[in-house]
Amino acid sequence: MKREGPFDGVYVRLGSTNRKADQDLITELQRSVSGISFDEMPMPDLSSDDLDIEAARRQFRGRKEVNEEEILTLKLLVPVQGKLAPTIGGMLLFGKKREYYFPDAWIQCGRFIGIDKAYIFDHIEIHEHLPDAAGSVMLFLKKHAFRGADISEIRRRDVWSIPLTILREAIINAIVHADYSQKGAPIRVSFFDDRIEIENPGILLPGMTIEDVKQGVSKIRNRVIARVFKELDLIEQWGSGFRRILREAEDLGLPEPEIIEVGMRVRVTVFLKEVLPIENIYRLVRERDAQPELRPELQPELEPELMQETKRESPLSHKVIIHLSIRDMGMSELVERVGHKSVSGELKKQVRYLLNLEYIEMTIPDKPNSKNQKYRLTAKGRKFLSQITSGK
Repeated sequence: MKREGPFDGVYVRLGSTNRKADQDLITELQRSVSGISFDEMPMPDLSSDDLDIEAARRQFRGRKEVNEEEILTLKLLVPVQGKLAPTIGGMLLFGKKREYYFPDAWIQCGRFIGIDKAYIFDHIEIHEHLPDAAGSVMLFLKKHAFRGADISEIRRRDVWSIPLTILREAIINAIVHADYSQKGAPIRVSFFDDRIEIENPGILLPGMTIEDVKQGVSKIRNRVIARVFKELDLIEQWGSGFRRILREAEDLGLPEPEIIEVGMRVRVTVFLKEVLPIENIYRLVRERDAQPELRPELQPELEPELMQETKRESPLSHKVIIHLSIRDMGMSELVERVGHKSVSGELKKQVRYLLNLEYIEMTIPDKPNSKNQKYRLTAKGRKFLSQITSGK
């Protein structure tokens, strides 16, 4: 819009709406016209000492030798004014102080109870080097999924309640295609009862549509990151990722994954075949209480007191612990959350039991009968919950 000028007059099309572009997006549009990717740009004020070259060598160990020539080929470093300086991609991948220069280049993961973000059960922040980050996200997702066994063949085969191949592909796509020039929001992975959403900053590049993505058409936003991921076999060929996601979903009988632009971000939604409500968490805890011998690796980690108490607690006390891990609650709200119609003697008994174990505590300890009394999970209680719901 010429009358609004080069800064206020730039708009982009998002679905059926027009959105005014901010300065970061305008700059990206200008780079796109010039054929330059953001992560290929040098950081001339820095030097090769700002890259963790040993981390890069560990990633490529057994594949190739990461010498100076290879570092230049991968464009982790480029010549600038008579010296070698890291590129933005080099710093994003292996920078010693990556988040100092790119404070939102990390991944936020959350497991929510239900189908919205009203109640969060667990969350982590992943700040590792980008090539390692996808594996850490997958570990978090597995932590909150369920693993069965297919014994129809000679060898036992693990069967997970979430589509691991699809999710790994979507997470890697998000890392490779994120717009790291944006400020204020990291990559986000949200695990709900019925779906998992992977969201990265940055709308599709100019000229790209969602239908293009589904058809395997691709433009690479971060060429340095994409090249390194390809060399590490984290991606196969550029543009094939979402096609594989669609094909895998069809083979598994899952609804077609959805890709949409939300605000200035891209969100991929992977729908689950089976709803995974919090009741499954209760079941998981009960199964592990009943068969602690199946997890000998945890025996040294658990305090003797915790191992002993695990055998005595009831499913009701587990429900109390799980819901108090979300937020502080009074007795009336606990009644509703655990599915009771009124305050039962058994609920009171389990609350007292957990208080005695110091897994929970009163928010107003000097007025135990206050109408404003709530209960909260202690550090000891969180440790116990972590121990009995991890290590699948």
